[in-house]
Amino acid sequence: MGGWRDMSAEVLEDQYSPSRWSPRLDRDTIIDAHLAVTAAGTERARASARTTLHVPYGSGDGEKLDIYFPKDPSGTFPVLVYIHGGYWQCLSKDESGFAAPPLVSQGVMVVALGYDTAPRGHVDSMVLQVRRSLAFLVEQYPGIRGIYLCGHSAGAHLAAMVLSTDWTEFRVVPDIKGVVLVSGVYDLEPLLHTYVNDALNMSWEVAQRNSPMRQVALAVPAACEVLVAMAQHDSPEFRRQSQEYSQALRAAGWSVSLLDLAGVDHFDVIEKLSEDSYILTQGQGGTVIASSQHSSQVRITAAIGRWYLSNHYPRSAWQCQVCCYLLTHLS
Repeated sequence: MGGWRDMSAEVLEDQYSPSRWSPRLDRDTIIDAHLAVTAAGTERARASARTTLHVPYGSGDGEKLDIYFPKDPSGTFPVLVYIHGGYWQCLSKDESGFAAPPLVSQGVMVVALGYDTAPRGHVDSMVLQVRRSLAFLVEQYPGIRGIYLCGHSAGAHLAAMVLSTDWTEFRVVPDIKGVVLVSGVYDLEPLLHTYVNDALNMSWEVAQRNSPMRQVALAVPAACEVLVAMAQHDSPEFRRQSQEYSQALRAAGWSVSLLDLAGVDHFDVIEKLSEDSYILTQGQGGTVIASSQHSSQVRITAAIGRWYLSNHYPRSAWQCQVCCYLLTHLS
């Protein structure tokens, strides 16, 4: 069969261990460092924005939202829903508000989504919780004029599963305008043979029905745009999954941009969204290599220029890319 099936158990474990691929920090410290960065960024965001925390969207312990309101919440506004990673078994919404400040200042409501991680939660329930949370937002906040999803790692997987949702059972249809998927996993089958499944306890059937690669729906005329991003220092398997999923979406008629982000690893690829004074010329972090679609490259370049001119933030190009992509499409 080739590919991951030909890998030894040890090699497959390495491929799906993001902490082993960063050139910045060793694998024993990078996860703690990531937690510290996202927690500190979230603390700053909570101090600077008007918030409503721990909003229940269901009866489960983890079924809660943190909402960061725009500076002027009158009238209608777009909402960005951020879905955290952590291999479906760690992290929470309490470390997920770090990207809010630049967006709320532009009139965007930011929602940090909580869900029940393993072992309390299982993958089927996590996917359902994300879908239910979006239905809740539509029902509770009639001022929303478009939903944008941003997921990192396992959160990118959950965001991708939203694209195959049959919304008839939820009695509402969220107006999803765009989805940003950062360093995600879109085929869960390889994980069955790694340490990741020790906590998840997935069967083959569970992995198949919860793999976005196996659930790609044909795009409808009103389908949203999808941005799939991968880090230079993601493992080859993570990078392969991003490439193949973006190809599958494109083949099904979706509008997809694939970004290969130089100088960043699986962790700082998302951490940089919290840095208000990141110096563009320091190191190589954030250099964006756009997909082969010329129109996407032009749009991205224009969006970065707009962000700099309107906010004067000396950010990394990657940080600008995500914020600008969102702000360009949120407007």
